[in-house]
Amino acid sequence: VILTGAGISKESGLDTFRCAGGIWSQIDLEDVATPEGFARNPDLVHRFYNDRRRGLADPAVQPNAAHKALAELERRWKGEVLLVTQNIDDLHERGGSKSPLHMHGELLKAFCLHCRTVTEVQGDLSVHDHCLTCGRKGGMRPDVVWFGEMPYQMERIQRALEECDLFVSIG
Repeated sequence: VILTGAGISKESGLDTFRCAGGIWSQIDLEDVATPEGFARNPDLVHRFYNDRRRGLADPAVQPNAAHKALAELERRWKGEVLLVTQNIDDLHERGGSKSPLHMHGELLKAFCLHCRTVTEVQGDLSVHDHCLTCGRKGGMRPDVVWFGEMPYQMERIQRALEECDLFVSIG
């Protein structure tokens, strides 16, 4: 089991959230990373994540040697490798990893509060977007786990940790 965090993507040019000068030193996480913040000001939350999505789309932001090395490990290792990431970016996938488990969600996906469907998103999200599944407007939010919410697939992660022979934490 390999767990990656923000440090692995920093080298690729993405800002981290918690380090000195990081994103949380620039904006109050209660405003943009909680269900309550979204209920209070969904436009602000959408702007925040739209900015993150645009940053991820910058051609200068590319998988680095660590992303590529983990993908190579997945290809070569004869046993099972579970790559768990706290990152909401897609750099593991672009680096060649087959199916990283994004425990904090994915920036390039949206979640419908009405029908609970997850869909791909490349451009900006807004309160005016309709869900492609249920057709309702106003319930699309970034598919990102916010403070106060349970990270995704915790039972699977726990089982893997209990059964693994080696645990590595990177970044």
